Amino acid sequence: MTSNGSSDNTPAENPIQRLQKVRGMLLHLHKALLESERIVYEQTHGRIANRGEFFRLVIGHEDFSWLRPISQFIVQIDELLDEKDAIAPDSAAILLEKARLMLKPNEHASTPLGEHYFYAIQRDPNIALLHAEISQVLRQRPQ
Repeated sequence: MTSNGSSDNTPAENPIQRLQKVRGMLLHLHKALLESERIVYEQTHGRIANRGEFFRLVIGHEDFSWLRPISQFIVQIDELLDEKDAIAPDSAAILLEKARLMLKPNEHASTPLGEHYFYAIQRDPNIALLHAEISQVLRQRPQ
């Protein structure tokens, strides 16, 4: 048995199934990142008054800009999964690889996402756990 409770001889999910799973995990991770960043923002700038103000900050404030590539990537996944024609497994595999590369935390990253993501993982155990879970799914290779 593997750590997720499945048998070692169970066939791996196909890329489309994995992409659907990753999409749900990304949504959960994105929500946790937003909440974590909200806490950091409020420590510096004071309490955010309401959801509308928070939404405006997420959309337009520079402190939240590093999260936008994740939002845009989720939309890209949705667009692929919503296609009326059959989804090519290669298209799903490409997005899975993009997710794997995007979610590489790096203290000295060349992108704001990599650097801020690194610090979010360091400060928030929930994000570290979510990162570990999604990374495990992204590391799976089709058999």
